[in-house]
Amino acid sequence: MNMKRILILLLALAMAMTLTACQSGETAEGGKAAEQVVNVFNWEDYIDPEVLDLFEQETGIKVNYMCFTTVEDMIVQVEANPGAFDVCFPSDYIIERMINKGMLAEINFDHIPNSDQILDHLLCPDYDPENKYSIPYMWGTVGILYNTAMLPDLDPENTSWSILWDPQYQNSIFMMDSIRDSMGVTLKYLGYSANSTTIPELFEARDMLIDQKKLGVVKAYQVDETKDKMVAGEAAMAVVWSGDAMYAIDLNEELDYFVPVEGSNVWCDSAVIPLTAKNKDNAEKFINFLCRPDVAAMNWNYIWYSTPNKGAIELIEDPEGDYEGYEYSQNRTLSPTDEIMDKCEFFRDIPEDYLSVYEALWMDLKNTK
Repeated sequence: MNMKRILILLLALAMAMTLTACQSGETAEGGKAAEQVVNVFNWEDYIDPEVLDLFEQETGIKVNYMCFTTVEDMIVQVEANPGAFDVCFPSDYIIERMINKGMLAEINFDHIPNSDQILDHLLCPDYDPENKYSIPYMWGTVGILYNTAMLPDLDPENTSWSILWDPQYQNSIFMMDSIRDSMGVTLKYLGYSANSTTIPELFEARDMLIDQKKLGVVKAYQVDETKDKMVAGEAAMAVVWSGDAMYAIDLNEELDYFVPVEGSNVWCDSAVIPLTAKNKDNAEKFINFLCRPDVAAMNWNYIWYSTPNKGAIELIEDPEGDYEGYEYSQNRTLSPTDEIMDKCEFFRDIPEDYLSVYEALWMDLKNTK
């Protein structure tokens, strides 16, 4: 065999080996790509971007971060796109709905050792009583954000939800443009459960909200805009989530927040893994990372909602730490007393038949002139 033929054979062999290696590499790389990604579906602006960067740097796992605006939209997207999401962050009552629909995978807590940092009072909640499917991410209450300069005589420890019906506050109260929240606080004011499915109670709550609107005290029904409008001094009071209250208070020292004496809703947004997740192991790594105290503290500092993480609270309160000894445990917006918590309840998933009643009653309110 002459040298030219030998060289041609060697070249062909080398090309074949290279092709095999490339094909093998594509398969391996394809497998690697599947393993080295986590698809996250969360609320808008609900995580410190530096946390995402840090996770990618430490693990080599790429985060595909996607956002939703309502939990109702989130559950529709998860159902319509199986396999598209590995970690989602629904609220309590939607978690209950997803569990009942068989949409969630059980979490392997052996893969999430940092879950031992979760506050005791958030374990085994009503919506996930066996603590199989969810790990708390952020939590808080619904209450009243108020301007202390406009209401100098208000005693937050002894004030009722009835203040929202006081005719002296003409055009000076922001209500939540949310069925569950506005109906919920009204039901609590009337002495009922915020999860009531008793028809006369629901009608009574609707009538109260219609009366409030006719009194002329409601300036607007809104959600995201409220905190900035309160910072600007555009109203005396607003029904808000506690995290939005913290944001506003930080920007305007004349603002303060309280939960009225009848109690309210305590809510929790948690990390869950859809049953159809393609990257469950990476999802659990991501959740475990979020439960790490230093990471949870970073997210708290960015978001301002209450952290469920005991280690994070210790870091936040460390006088020599990054947060200059912030008095987290003494802040009643972030850390409500046991007395307040005993009067609060999680939202439960309302059965579909009753949810249509809620929606009809809400439309009655919105259509009232």
